[in-house]
Amino acid sequence: DWLEAIIALPLNMFYNTGIATYIWVLTNRKPEHRKGCVQLIDATQWYKPLRKNLGKKNCELSEEDIRRIVDTFLRFEETEQSKIFPNAAFGYWKVTVERPLRLKGIDPEREYSAKEIKKLRETAERAEDAPPVIRKIHKSGTAADPLRGLFEATIHGKPRVVEYEPDTELRDTEQIPFLECSACHEPGYLPSAADQHTAIETFLRREVLPYAQDAWYDPESVKIGYEINFNRYFYKPKALRSLEEIRADLLAVQKEAEGLLEEILGGTNHE
Repeated sequence: DWLEAIIALPLNMFYNTGIATYIWVLTNRKPEHRKGCVQLIDATQWYKPLRKNLGKKNCELSEEDIRRIVDTFLRFEETEQSKIFPNAAFGYWKVTVERPLRLKGIDPEREYSAKEIKKLRETAERAEDAPPVIRKIHKSGTAADPLRGLFEATIHGKPRVVEYEPDTELRDTEQIPFLECSACHEPGYLPSAADQHTAIETFLRREVLPYAQDAWYDPESVKIGYEINFNRYFYKPKALRSLEEIRADLLAVQKEAEGLLEEILGGTNHE
């Protein structure tokens, strides 16, 4: 919990590049009121233009701009240019979602070896309505858990739990935010392993299973990442033009086109 704030600076602040630049404010002695939170400050519009460009550099921070940034940081308040988030708001789980390989002409009640599956991939035809390829039949007593790839099936008249071979062409990934965990909305709280499982499975049941009922994920494949996207938090959509403005423009273009047509026809008749 060392990150206090990130400040987005104006573009074209440096001589040889126009890339976006940021100031990261770090400390190992966070004040109590900042603990568990990160402040984002959008200072991209606070600058003084240069009279003459120096390479790609066309602006700089004036004393007034610097003071404005410092004051915004010290006030630690939500404004149009200052947003405050719990640490967990930037975290996510990257989850690989699998679906079974379905091939025509296979035996839906037998287990196929890796060698057999490789050959089937090369020779058999895929189809959505074909049976899934079984790669493992578990012993009796194994509990089913479809969301983790353990499916109930009837094998030679007996209920068993099986694993299907995943179809790499249908493999997908989901980026699931930490904020799927309700407790993560509290400053300083980071999800536990139990929170992770609950949040991921709740998300998949809501967003994936309604469209792919045979989907599953491997808990061992879950990766944790963080992303801070200023555009997401400070984007300001442009106001749409009114119908009156659009209509006026169309009428003006129509009038101009009619005038050009009259000139063309008039010139033709004169000849």
